[in-house]
Amino acid sequence: MAIPSFSQKYPAFDIFNTSAGDVEMHFIGHGSLTFKIGNYVIYVDPVSSEGNYENKPKADLILVTHEHYDHLDPDLVAKLRKDETIMFSNEKVGSQVKWAGIMKAGDRKTAGAITVEAVHAYNIVNMRAQGQPFHPKGNGLGFILTIGNKRIYVAGDTENTPEMKALKNIDVAFLPMNLPYTMTPEMVADAAKAFKPGILYPYHYGETDTNKIIELLKDTGIEVRIRNLK
Repeated sequence: MAIPSFSQKYPAFDIFNTSAGDVEMHFIGHGSLTFKIGNYVIYVDPVSSEGNYENKPKADLILVTHEHYDHLDPDLVAKLRKDETIMFSNEKVGSQVKWAGIMKAGDRKTAGAITVEAVHAYNIVNMRAQGQPFHPKGNGLGFILTIGNKRIYVAGDTENTPEMKALKNIDVAFLPMNLPYTMTPEMVADAAKAFKPGILYPYHYGETDTNKIIELLKDTGIEVRIRNLK
């Protein structure tokens, strides 16, 4: 697997090989990612405050995990849209972006040759002062993209839920590690040891010490890659 030099211009990217061709994974920052397969462009949670989207290509597929301001930027979504753009999101995002296709956990849809599965994303432990979860069950989503023979999981804002730990055949996983809203390194390690992705990218990690997850997953066979995704 070829890993480009990080002397290249921002944003840096990795390449992941699939039977449908190479997937470029561009690291915009925070919870924002871009995937490119040839000329096909996928944006996940595109937010202008997390990176420069000027001169970026229009979207073929946009995925938005939930409606929080650091994941949903309706103005940017409008700028990235072209006539044939497909967008999938949760219901609350759909109330703001009327043309989005609504998904719920368990749903499966296609966009061209790509299969998109929606999975639960929610808090179990981390709560607001009022005792309410930052991310209640039944609202936010994570997405699994099947591209050729590979499965890429972008978890959204979530903890190490039973549904996450039951996932199968995940080749690349992006798991959030941002307290108090998502997971500790220990929670990420617990989930990763359960569903065993081939490659793990901690993302949306704020000031969390990424060295901890490297140590916790040492000798597990899971390759941990740290990129600039604070």
